[in-house]
Amino acid sequence: MYNLLITFVAIIIVIIGVSWFKWHAFISLTIASLFLAIFSGLSMDKIVGAYETGVGGALGHLVGILALGTILGKMMADSGAGVQIANYFVQKFGVKKLPWAMLLAGFIIGIPVFFEVGILIILPLIISIYKTSKQNLLLIALPAITGLSIVHGLVPPHPGAVAAISIYNANLGKVLVYSLIVAIIPAILAGPVYAKWIRKYVTPEGEPELIKINTVSQKLPGTGVSFFVILLPVILMIFSAFAPYMGFSKGIEKFLVFIGNPLIALLIAVFAAFYFFGIRQGMDKNGLKKLTEECFLPIGSIIAIIGAGGGFKQILIDSGVGNTIADMSQNLSLSPLVLAFFIAGLIRIATGSATVALTTAAGIVAPIVQHMTGVNLELLVIATGAGSLMFSHVNDAGFWMVKEYLGLTVKETFKTWTVLETILSFVAFGVTLVLDLFI
Repeated sequence: MYNLLITFVAIIIVIIGVSWFKWHAFISLTIASLFLAIFSGLSMDKIVGAYETGVGGALGHLVGILALGTILGKMMADSGAGVQIANYFVQKFGVKKLPWAMLLAGFIIGIPVFFEVGILIILPLIISIYKTSKQNLLLIALPAITGLSIVHGLVPPHPGAVAAISIYNANLGKVLVYSLIVAIIPAILAGPVYAKWIRKYVTPEGEPELIKINTVSQKLPGTGVSFFVILLPVILMIFSAFAPYMGFSKGIEKFLVFIGNPLIALLIAVFAAFYFFGIRQGMDKNGLKKLTEECFLPIGSIIAIIGAGGGFKQILIDSGVGNTIADMSQNLSLSPLVLAFFIAGLIRIATGSATVALTTAAGIVAPIVQHMTGVNLELLVIATGAGSLMFSHVNDAGFWMVKEYLGLTVKETFKTWTVLETILSFVAFGVTLVLDLFI
């Protein structure tokens, strides 16, 4: 009970540090890790080493993935490739089916980019359709941001999902396939279905503000090449996952596994983007270099948070707290999927950060599942990601982005964005539990 209490207090320190003292999540996680190490009895000469080991383990292969993913998203935004993809869906679906078109556009655009970048890519299209169609803004915007949010929370190569995969030691290819399956039903319910219902009760009072994108050329890349580049890393990772079962020779199988590694897949996609979205659009070498350098600043905070989450996890393991929690959980017959979902949800509600919630929850649950058999680690990643989406409110940057970019009031944002995120969370978790019965 003492070890459990110390762990609970450490989590509270993270929550209070972020929400009350306004510390950066990296600082809160580091302080909580030191508190947990000291009061759990870990030797003083081993504390820093354990923390550094955890940070290194979490970031060992993530830094390159985060950097390349950011570059790819920036290339999409500045070239107008994201707008091309969204326009394609609108033309194919027509005005009456705009909510479905916007859901698919957000879903596809959101796969390789951060949620914040995805909003910047798709916002000009949302506003232009809103002004020409004269329909309720929510009918167009909510499905789009639903698509962006669900893939950001569940689907690799997004940082939260990749970090959880690393912490749980899950198979990335399987997580990719399972997460795409799980994401479909919650995206439909929280997107087009909820948007059609809530528009009857909420009509936004304000006007959305167009976020200017620094497009490098008035000439947009072709729709086909836009789809190709944005889906290239996903295709390579899928081939890598299925390579062992496709009957190829060992040489070809190893090659497919190599190029399907997230780092290599994103590197290939970035060079494809450099050519199709950069050079062919009139950008010179200096322009590409400047764009690349601009991408590194935003990921610094994410890298720090993920690293601190890894340090927290290692302290749990080295101090023996993880074993204590594992023994108690086994005695209480707690499901790791349920445990991960609710821990991530509570941290998300308190801190407002899906990344902090996912990373911290994974660090707490990982030592537990090490002593269990029959746990589907890939679905555990998805369950943790589902929990990290719930009940976004005023302490979440995404809440304010949606409010400001769409011109909503705080009350309107609660009725739309907060409810939308909660629907995504619980429905995705429900689908994960059902899937767990058959896999």
